[in-house]
Amino acid sequence: MTVVRWLWLWLLLTISDAAVTSRIVNRLTASTNFLTTQELWFNQTLDHFSPYDHRQFAQRYYEFLDHFLLPNGPIFLKICGESACNGIVNDYISVLAKKFGAAVVSLEHRYYGKSSPFKYLTTENLKYLSSKQALFDLAVFRQYYQESLNEKLNRSKVENPWFVFGISYPGALSAWFRLKFPHLTCGSLASSAVVLAVYNFTEFDQQIGVSAGPECKAALQDVNQLVEQRLATNGNALKDLFGAAELKIDGDFLYFLADATVIAFQYGNPDALCVPLTQAKNKGEDLVDTYATYVKEYYLGKFGVSVQTYNQQHLKDTALNGDSSDRLWWFQGVYPDVDGTNIYYGGTKIAGSKIIFTNGSQDPWRHASKQTSSTDMPSYTVTCHNCGHGTDLRGCPQSPLSPEGDAKNCSSPDAVHKVRQQIIEHIDLWLSQCQAIGGRSSM
Repeated sequence: MTVVRWLWLWLLLTISDAAVTSRIVNRLTASTNFLTTQELWFNQTLDHFSPYDHRQFAQRYYEFLDHFLLPNGPIFLKICGESACNGIVNDYISVLAKKFGAAVVSLEHRYYGKSSPFKYLTTENLKYLSSKQALFDLAVFRQYYQESLNEKLNRSKVENPWFVFGISYPGALSAWFRLKFPHLTCGSLASSAVVLAVYNFTEFDQQIGVSAGPECKAALQDVNQLVEQRLATNGNALKDLFGAAELKIDGDFLYFLADATVIAFQYGNPDALCVPLTQAKNKGEDLVDTYATYVKEYYLGKFGVSVQTYNQQHLKDTALNGDSSDRLWWFQGVYPDVDGTNIYYGGTKIAGSKIIFTNGSQDPWRHASKQTSSTDMPSYTVTCHNCGHGTDLRGCPQSPLSPEGDAKNCSSPDAVHKVRQQIIEHIDLWLSQCQAIGGRSSM
């Protein structure tokens, strides 16, 4: 039996156009500090691939200039992903910006947050939502921002050196941006970048077992068996116990429980789940009650997930509102062209250059990232007990985020610092190579 059989259902339901990727990353920035939340706007092309469709939409972005060394300092483009982008989060990029004298700009992903081209998210209206369109958004924005800066400085045809950053799906976009537009960035940091499209992602499940360890894994297997038994005999009472009575469809409920398990390991809080579970098992206490307490206090409480995220009826809502991200991300993940995606981008055989790949040792998504190094595309794994998704930029735990991505709460801060030093050295080298030829990449 696998660690949690619920994951099999979950994996079949949550395939993205890039890889199997969790939608709940939007909760990460809910209570963290931002470098800025001042909204800026520009007009973006709706369809970059049509020579006839000239429609545009307003796309939100942010800029942080406190550390910017005018006029020729670097510009760091931090990619936002599958959720509302409410500002530039104060993670380790702020430290890097200060070190390199960089401006930081961040563009909200099309359709998410306030950057929707349409008032109604019908399936027909979602046909322009894709990673390919998003990459062109970034390229157009990059050119727009550079030209705007030149106008402010009363100069023309000058290129500042750019560097691109992203975590998870934005991490993949970061790698793909360098792949597709190498002349527009000096390099990219692809943190926990899910560049491999995967269907039936068994390595994910296996990593959860490894990250949990033997005792916690055994307790989770027991919980799984007990939940299945109670769901068959008194499902309504079980759902009430977990605060999820609104999930009438059993598949939705099991998906919810699966995610609750995964998040502990994915975002650097394994002890929040494993310590109470293993203690309860050793004392002969009710494991389902213990797990329900964890779900309500941590997953729904501290982490801030909404139960309706898992409600299929909620996903059918086409009205544009504050909870639209769930429907949007499911659209990006339904019926994926796995082979086509990997052929187009290269998967883990991506033929790029000057891309840094980083992963956390406990993160199940790392198996959809590039974990082998090459001269022009180094890959680093940050190894520690609570090193999960985006540890190099977020610190520990990865949620809630520590200001400036502080690594002091990582079980091995030195492991994080060593990888960060490697990142700094690569950025320094690649920026200097760019600056030597006037801001453009030497490719």
